[in-house]
Amino acid sequence: MSRWKMVEVMVGAFVLMALISLAVIGLKVSNFDGFQERPTYQVSALFSNIGGLKVRSPVKISGVVVGRVSSISVDRNTYQARVLMDIYQDYNELPLDTSASILTSGLLGDQYIGLQPGADDVYLINGDQIDLVQPALVLEELIGQFLTKFADSGSEGK
Repeated sequence: MSRWKMVEVMVGAFVLMALISLAVIGLKVSNFDGFQERPTYQVSALFSNIGGLKVRSPVKISGVVVGRVSSISVDRNTYQARVLMDIYQDYNELPLDTSASILTSGLLGDQYIGLQPGADDVYLINGDQIDLVQPALVLEELIGQFLTKFADSGSEGK
């Protein structure tokens, strides 16, 4: 094999490794874990506002991913957002009085569900609903409230 052919083979191998690396990074960034099927159980929660929460968003306890959001729909009785979560079976001893909050990673990051375990002796099982919830904080609403209070405080001084 000539020297030129050897260089072409090495460049081809490098390009192939770079493409495989980009594919793996893309799958990691998109939270794709289709190759890692873990047994789960499903719980739900009703939120008045889910903000930018999406299907496949993580469900975390103390920053550790314990599940994923499996679906989001509107409840026909309450007209609130019904969020179904697949919780990994490893975490099957979550107390019944666990609370759920929609939180944001950083200032403008993705949203996720944060669970805060309670102290009940009875545990959540497949099909249960989490009743203690805190909806997402919408940045526009907070800015609007701040501007309203700022405007009100400015007019009181005159």
